[in-house]
Formats: sequence, structure tokens, C-alpha cells
Amino acid sequence: MYIRFVNYLDKINQYRKSKISNRNFLVILAVIVGVLAGLAAAALKSLTHHIEEFLQSDWHWKYKYYLYFIFPMIGIFLTVLYIKYFIRKTKFETGLTPLLYAISKKSSKVEAHNIYSQIITAAVTVGFGGSTGLEAPIVTSGSAIGSNLGRVLGLSYREITMLVACGAAAGIAGAFNSPVAGIVFAIEILLPEFTIPAFIPLLLSAATAAVVARLFYTQQLFFLVTEGWKVNALFYYVILACFIGLFSIYFTKANYAVKGLFYKIKHPYTKVIVGGLMLGALVFLFPTLYGEGYITIKGLLKGDYHTVINNSIFADYSSISAVVVLFTVVTIFMKSIATLVTLGAGGNGGTFAPSLIMGGLIGFIFAYVVNLSGIAQLNVSNFIVAGMAAALGSIMHAPLTGIFLIAEITGGYILMVPLMITTAISYAINRSSQKHSIYTKALADKGELLSHEDKDTTVLNQMKLKYLIEKSYPQLQMNDLISVKMNEILQSHKNICAVTDELGDFKGIIYIEELFNEMINHPDKGNLMASHLVQPAPNTITESDELKMVLEKMEQDNVWILPVLTAQNQYLGFVSKTAIFNKYRALLMRQNDYMG
Repeated sequence: MYIRFVNYLDKINQYRKSKISNRNFLVILAVIVGVLAGLAAAALKSLTHHIEEFLQSDWHWKYKYYLYFIFPMIGIFLTVLYIKYFIRKTKFETGLTPLLYAISKKSSKVEAHNIYSQIITAAVTVGFGGSTGLEAPIVTSGSAIGSNLGRVLGLSYREITMLVACGAAAGIAGAFNSPVAGIVFAIEILLPEFTIPAFIPLLLSAATAAVVARLFYTQQLFFLVTEGWKVNALFYYVILACFIGLFSIYFTKANYAVKGLFYKIKHPYTKVIVGGLMLGALVFLFPTLYGEGYITIKGLLKGDYHTVINNSIFADYSSISAVVVLFTVVTIFMKSIATLVTLGAGGNGGTFAPSLIMGGLIGFIFAYVVNLSGIAQLNVSNFIVAGMAAALGSIMHAPLTGIFLIAEITGGYILMVPLMITTAISYAINRSSQKHSIYTKALADKGELLSHEDKDTTVLNQMKLKYLIEKSYPQLQMNDLISVKMNEILQSHKNICAVTDELGDFKGIIYIEELFNEMINHPDKGNLMASHLVQPAPNTITESDELKMVLEKMEQDNVWILPVLTAQNQYLGFVSKTAIFNKYRALLMRQNDYMG
């Protein structure tokens, strides 16, 4: 059945290639990806908000409010259970880092289960109060749709990567009803190199997803009423940008610290209990931390400046401005901790929405304090919006995404200049301290990140050593007689051979030129054994080594070829510069022909 299906697909592909160019076919697939990703985004948002609505409004029990302390832990526990019992064959990973790794090292292969598993686990985590966002899961789900559609149709790596980016753009567009931000996000975060032909599939995929998601989920995220911005307020936007830039550095470092703490906890259910109880306590003290937290920003944009402290145990003090200020500042830092604890404990989600919430709160408290002081009278809503864009742009290292996303979801295009100033400055501050974003640092530390600047590394990262190993080189054992193996050596037309023991352990190499010299000059040619001629290899490599490292070893030892071994010192074959360079040139040619 499977073979018949594959043959049928192959016939379709052959017919398609004769009738439709790659460019036009990708446009068609981009629309399909947009439809499916739009449906996925609508499903995720609807499912999450139905769970929240049930727990907060529809479920009537006089003691239910005591359970808000443990609701987040229940959500994380259900997520961990689902992953354990329903995703067994592959590893389940959260956030955008695994997606970047898939593009860099796995030929853009995103496991098919991510199409639905990201939706289920994110909805349960956030619906029960996990303090994360839905955007990273929907991006992964949309990318999985694009990846698997491309793989089923037998597309090339670059074409599949294009569909992965289309899925990501569609996910953002569907989640926020912001197609422009979706396109910019895909370009800034996922695509190693942007080309003009790639713009059309991204545009169609994002626009289609926005339309489809709008049909099923029409709720507007934010409403911004503003008369514009004033030139004399620009100084305060700059100050705000500096505060957010410094905060983004703190958040980045806190991310690594909290991950490190939970990494030390080996048992998954221990993580659930520890993280769940911490999160429950935080949500109990700071209700704004429940779920995504967008409702707080909505209230602030409407002018309800007590919405942060309302429904908390400190609500009776909401009339005291100093308490509101202090409570909001603490909430900002607790939001960062709650988000990282949710993810560290095993919940699914991302830092996209938390970045918006934290940035919005910083913008609010900054303008609120300035207004209270009487130094100036600032438009609080404008600063909330600018703070959201700046936090997202600096934390994710995606300033254009921050600017266009906030402009789209708030209708704040009139604030484009303040958005650009705050986002650019906060991003520059973060980048001066953190070369890589929270998504890319782990990959960069391992040398697994696609680089815009280092194109050689980018291409080498797409190549896998195991496909370049040449096994046609003669292989001798230590006790082999050269005279017996001479015919095999001559027929190989190679200038080097490997020497192993009886178990296949690598012992060294023999250069054929030296072997011929010995056969001519040695007095006892018939008894000359491989052990007499073997010499240590100048260096060795393992099948798991990166090709960049392989080339560095070759340059260091001034050799053109090196033996490849397993981790157990078993001989596999040789890899040569010629094979590496030939594959390198082939990849470059394929990229030049991309979408032709």
C-alpha cells in the first residue's frame, strides 16, 4: 500500500514538473499551507479560550477559586502526560530553537506530530493558567504543515525550507491577524537568505492564513485610540527604550538561569510539582500572570490603570498610586519568572506573548510615573504600545517584527516613528550585550546556527558527513601480506589505504607510493605485511564531526584526505576535500537555481 502511494505521488510529481514551474507550484503550495495554518491558528486560539472560559466562568462550584492555585500545575501535568503517552517515537520540543535547528541540521524536517501536538499541549498549558504565549506553538505547527507537505511531494531542501517559512508566517498572521508581521517574522527569524522570489509565497501564505483565521475567530486582540504622537515626547521614548533594552538583557540571562535550575531536576513529575506550585503561588499573588495576560493590556489601553492590581489580594489598595506602581513593577519581573517556570516545568508555549505583556507593562508604568511626577503629561496608551514593540524586538532580536506586529494588531501605524525609535534603541542595547537571541544562542554555541554573515558555514551546515564518506579505498588487516592484496590495491586506483585489526579497529594508514617503493626494494617481498608499512594517520575524524571542523583539521595538517571512524574507533572510510568541495558547489548551484 505504501509503495503504491509513493509511486502514485511520483507520477503526480513527474506530471507536475512537466506542466508547472517550481515557482508557480510553490505559490500554489503556499496558499494551501496558508489555509491549513490559518485553521490551526483558529483552532488553537478557540480551544485555549474555551478552556479559560470554562474554568473561569462556566464552571460553578463555591470552592473553585481555591483551585486557581493548582490549575497551572494541572495544565503542565496534563501536557507532560500527553507527551509521555502519545508522542513516543520522537522527541517533543518547545519554542523556536528546535525549529531553527531543523532548518539548520535536519534538512528542514519538522516531525508531523507537531501539526496537532503543539496545538493540544499549548492549549492545555495556557488554558489552565500557564504564563506563556500561543505564538511559538502555532509557528511550529504551521512550519510542520509546510515541512511535511514539501517532503510528501518530494521537494528539495530549499523548497521545503520555503514552505516551513510560509507555515511560520501563516501561523503568526493567523494568530494575530497580522500578515505583514508574519512575513517579516519569517524573514527575520527563519530564512537564512531572503530573495525577492521568496516574497510571493510568503505574502500569499500569510494573507490566506489571516483570512481563514478571521472567518473562524473574529475577536480583535487590542484596540488603540490615539491622536498621534508629539515631538516633545521623543525624549521620553528614548528613555523608555533604554529601560526596556536593559530589561531584555535581564530576561535573556534569567532564561538561561531558570532553564539551568530545571535541567538539574531529572524526574519529569518532580519538575511538574516544583514548577506548578511556584507558578500557582505567583498566579495567586499576581492574577495578571494567568495565561497569556492580554486582558491586562486591553484594560490599560482602555484607561483602566488599576487593572493590574484588580482581582488580587491587594485590590483594596488600588487607590494608592504608590502601591499600583510598586505592584506593577513586581508583576513585570514575576511575569518573566512565571513564563520561564512554566516552560522549565514541562509546559508548552513561547516567550512571544510574555514579551509583549512585559513591554506593555514597562511602557505603562513609565508613562504613569512621569505623569504622576508632573514632569510631563504623556499619552499612556502610546507608551504601552511602544513598550510592547521594543520588548518583542529586543528579546527576540527581531526589531522589524516588533514594529510591524504592534502597528498591525493595535492599528497604531500613526505611531510608526516612536515604534521605530524605541525598538531600534532597545534592540541595539540588547545586541551590545547578547550577540544571539534566546532562540539562537544554544545553536550558536554548538555551531549549529545558520548564519547570514558566514555563508560558508551556512552551506557547510546543510551538508552531512555520512553522505560524503568514500568506502572504495582498500582496507588491509595488520597481518595481511602485501603480495596477496596487491591486485586489489592496484584495481582501486587509490593513493592510500586503511589498516585495521581483525575486529575492524583502525590502526593507521599506508601510502601506496611508499608501498610500491618497499615492494621494489624489500629483500623479502613475499612476506612483507601491512604491519611493517602502517603509520599513524595525521588526524582522524568521527562520523558526527561538523564539516567545518573537518576542513579545519585538513588545513591544520596540510592533508587532502582523512579517515572517518566511529566513536568506538571502527573504520568507516575516507573523506576528501574533493568530495566536500564538489558537494559544496552542488549546493551553491541548487541555491542559484532556486525557484527558477
